[in-house]
Amino acid sequence: MSNLEIGIYSFPVLLGLIFMRVPIGLAMFSVGFGGLWVVMGKPNLPLAQLKDVAYTTFSNYSLSIVPMFLLMGYFATLGGMSQALFKAAEGFLGHRRGGVAMAAIGACAGFGAICGSSLATAATMSRVALPELKRYGYEGGFSTATLAAGGTLGILIPPSVVLVIYAILTEQNIAKLFLAAFVPGIIAAIGYMIAVSIYVRRHPNAAGVREPIPMRERISMLINVWPVLLVFIAVVGGIYGGIFTPTEGAAVGALGTGIIAFFNGGLTRSSLIASFTDTARSSAMIFFIVLGAAFYNGFLARTRVPQELSNWVVELGMTPIAVLAVILLIYLILGCFMDSLSMILLTIPIFFPVISVLDFGMSPEHVAIWFGILVLIVVEVGLITPPVGMNLFVINAMDPETPMVETYRAVLYYVCSDLVRVVLLVAFPSITLFLL
Repeated sequence: MSNLEIGIYSFPVLLGLIFMRVPIGLAMFSVGFGGLWVVMGKPNLPLAQLKDVAYTTFSNYSLSIVPMFLLMGYFATLGGMSQALFKAAEGFLGHRRGGVAMAAIGACAGFGAICGSSLATAATMSRVALPELKRYGYEGGFSTATLAAGGTLGILIPPSVVLVIYAILTEQNIAKLFLAAFVPGIIAAIGYMIAVSIYVRRHPNAAGVREPIPMRERISMLINVWPVLLVFIAVVGGIYGGIFTPTEGAAVGALGTGIIAFFNGGLTRSSLIASFTDTARSSAMIFFIVLGAAFYNGFLARTRVPQELSNWVVELGMTPIAVLAVILLIYLILGCFMDSLSMILLTIPIFFPVISVLDFGMSPEHVAIWFGILVLIVVEVGLITPPVGMNLFVINAMDPETPMVETYRAVLYYVCSDLVRVVLLVAFPSITLFLL
């Protein structure tokens, strides 16, 4: 059996381990280590590579941005920023048909701008918005689907942990990727609000109506959002203004949200230790997946699977857009079974070389950034796609009284909104790239 065949056969083995609920990081590491053993013929060679791969992977300075953004999200929650965002959005939108759900979407977008994690955004905002949605008569499935979809904005609106990982894998500029994600993120939030509007018109009994809030109270609620704006401007503005790097910006954001949480009374000795512990646990999980992916991708590179796949695609004579459509369809299918970070780490080293050799009429850098945003959006769809959408399970765990099938039924409206957005960005790359 040739090395190429060994590399190809490793895919069903890896997927089999994942379907048996083996942790994705351990599955990729095991298949990569075993594959290198078979290809090299000696067990001591992959063992020798282990120390080198671990060092080169974790010595990457850009990876330090991940725990900083995670910590920033924990501090933002302690500082009451999620509550302030939701109350402000509810004040201006809550009296409209489906307005409380729209407010939840808007608050998720705002919180995603200082969090960078989809699951954290979904979990945090559900604690704030779910009681209000129930209070005003919103159906359980509609409420959970709205919060699950809103949570996906956490990885699309910059800063984004998944975008950082993509930038590292493809050696792209993190700041430019953040900038390119901004407009698609706004379009996503608007698209979700349109989906809410369509849903409540088709299901009039799915949402109640609340009384309008006086303008003076609305202004007061809006003023309470100043900490979020301050952190966002400091982090994003500092990065784009060249004051500091994205990694330094993440540290500034974590420090700023920590100070705000302290003065708001949410940051105590015990909550600080808990935040550090949760950040360390989440970072360790992400880093182990990164290590497993690095080992597996090193094995694939030795078997020349990415290179041969690129050559095969070129020889097929398909148009670049057709190849891109097939890749995005694969992501949609994988999203039904895998989480976003695992998909990025597993597939980018395989698909990115294919995209890089195709002619889309743009510079290689613009193609890489455009492709990254498209992948991020499709991966985001996977977070709310049945049967294994991670956000759906996070939200339903907080509302066990709502049957999962009701959430599945309502979330299809948001999935359709995502698919329309993907088509729009594929047809008009300038939407993603015009800020660069």
